[in-house]
Amino acid sequence: MREVYRLVRRVANSDASVLILGETGTGKELIAKAIHQLSPRRGGPYIRVNCGALPEGLLESELFGHVRGAFTGAVENRTGRFEAAHTGTIFLDEIDSTTPKLQVKLLRVLQQHEFERVGDTRTIQVDVRVIAASNRDLLEEVEAGRFREDLYYRLNVVTVYLPPLRERREDIPELVGHFLRLYNEKNRRHVPFVHPDAMRALQAYDWPGNVRELQNYIERAVILAPGDEITCDLLPDAVVGRQAPRLGYRRRNLDRMIRDLVSTALSQFFPGKGNLYEEIVGRVERELIFQVMDRCHHVQIKAAAQLGLNRNTLRKKLKEWGMELDSGDHEEVPDTQEKSSAPVGDV
Repeated sequence: MREVYRLVRRVANSDASVLILGETGTGKELIAKAIHQLSPRRGGPYIRVNCGALPEGLLESELFGHVRGAFTGAVENRTGRFEAAHTGTIFLDEIDSTTPKLQVKLLRVLQQHEFERVGDTRTIQVDVRVIAASNRDLLEEVEAGRFREDLYYRLNVVTVYLPPLRERREDIPELVGHFLRLYNEKNRRHVPFVHPDAMRALQAYDWPGNVRELQNYIERAVILAPGDEITCDLLPDAVVGRQAPRLGYRRRNLDRMIRDLVSTALSQFFPGKGNLYEEIVGRVERELIFQVMDRCHHVQIKAAAQLGLNRNTLRKKLKEWGMELDSGDHEEVPDTQEKSSAPVGDV
């Protein structure tokens, strides 16, 4: 994070576009504000737009404005965010959610510093610095065909990457201290201490919501604390290990990764010769089985149980792919003999 701060100070004095990458809750908007406040534009406006919060039609009007009669409900002229940010900075959060049509207009603003309001022919010139942010890897979005390559390189003059909290656990005590002071003052409380067990739990947790999640939990603990110390019973079950951590979050992440994987594969193999299933599903199946075999130390009975496959089916797949069989586990066992229950006559 000290390297991030040094980079922010260096880039602030320029007018270069900045791309901030990091997971949700890592503090991307705080970095954008810091760049603006340290820059020569600090006397100008700072405008934030969440590109993922509005559909394309409304977002275009929000960014560029519109004239009366441009569409149903446009009863008067409206100034857009780019125009409002003149001589200052505009922060485009979740830039990856924009559509290709809108990306063309954003590219023009970045290159030529001009645009037209929706429904107007008059060109407006602006002097605006653009800072964009994404919680996805934009280069992967480009490769998947979901983000314009030219816009990516125009935004990516300087990249600031914010690491997730789980990769900088040594910062957690400092952050906890900061949030304690903040919420003690805000709520007129006196909870200056954290029990060592609670601090160990905070440092061991993976923080899928990053700093924002930590901030919320500390605020909650300060409000609920009966005394002057935060203890484990004031922390959520997931943090102190009383339940599996954020299964819903992990499932949503996995679903998104699967969608991204299929989209990326289709961009490479479509249209093809009609073998998409093998190109995509076949590769995933092989990789899954190989990794499970590694984790089971190449013992097929264990791997088959983890995969939910019949052992003979697993053997045939491994043989087809030319993977060595594990020693002492080679014999083909009839399906009826793989079950652990004893024959009726032996009971």
